[in-house]
Amino acid sequence: MHFKNLRAVLAAGAFALALTLPAAAQAATAPAVVTGGAANVVQQAARLTGTVNPNGDATTYQFQYGTTSAYGAVTPEQTIGATGRKTVTADISGLAPATTYHYRLIARNGTGLTKGRDRSFKTKAQPLGVTFAATPNPVPFGGTTGLAGQLTGTGNGGREVVLQGNPFPYTQGFKNLGNKLVTDAAGNFSFGLMAIPLNTQYRVALPDKPSVISPIVVVSVSVRISTHVGTKTVHRGHRLTFQGSVRPAVDGTPIAIQKRRNGKWITVAGTVTRHNSTASSTYSKHVTIRTGGKYRVYAGVANGSFVPNTGTEVTIHTK
Repeated sequence: MHFKNLRAVLAAGAFALALTLPAAAQAATAPAVVTGGAANVVQQAARLTGTVNPNGDATTYQFQYGTTSAYGAVTPEQTIGATGRKTVTADISGLAPATTYHYRLIARNGTGLTKGRDRSFKTKAQPLGVTFAATPNPVPFGGTTGLAGQLTGTGNGGREVVLQGNPFPYTQGFKNLGNKLVTDAAGNFSFGLMAIPLNTQYRVALPDKPSVISPIVVVSVSVRISTHVGTKTVHRGHRLTFQGSVRPAVDGTPIAIQKRRNGKWITVAGTVTRHNSTASSTYSKHVTIRTGGKYRVYAGVANGSFVPNTGTEVTIHTK
């Protein structure tokens, strides 16, 4: 056979063989990758997408991401088969709100590593919110409490906040109290110690964003009770006089003399407060002491301006 004819026959045979061989038997190449868009982007999470063509060899892929094109974080490595273009995704979380992130898709097989092009997305801003509390709460009459909290969300530092109050009977509506404060870099604020004259609703608002308001905190004011018994040792079955004052004046308030029994406070006698002055009411009650133990006085004030309270526990001995 002529040499030229022989070469032509061999070439044709090789071509026919290539057509009949499966794709896995053909020479593999480095994977082809395309970095896709970012989906489901919220304040702290997103889904990264892309496509990978393994080009004839089992391939692994992962996404690189970070706040710069140097990335710094990667998703777990995943494996796909040797054939067919695949759509791939990875969910990432723990992101910072209102922040731009760079990412790209990379894939590797036995032939080589391919890096997709850099893309970016920006997480959504975290809406502003306010946490707020009073410590202590309730407050003994004449005492003070601290009002403090934190502005959370994107742009929470260096923002003006104002304290608003609405005293019992909570009908006048909220009014600004004192000067505005500015939150620190972390959004914290504190209005310091305040004297609370009666039960009062408080909240914090942002003057420049009237729609951002904290939950209402009700600071309760408990009455103060003094207790006097004269002596703490009595003969069994004799009477002992419990007397004292309640501040502020809450005339007609029920007073219960209570004894500790089996871990519970049991009422053993009762009376009501009488007028003493504009500042206080008084009470007095003779109680028959049958057994010794711990006693206390409970003032069940229910006028809405104040909340109930108990006096100091007194230990009575019998003989």
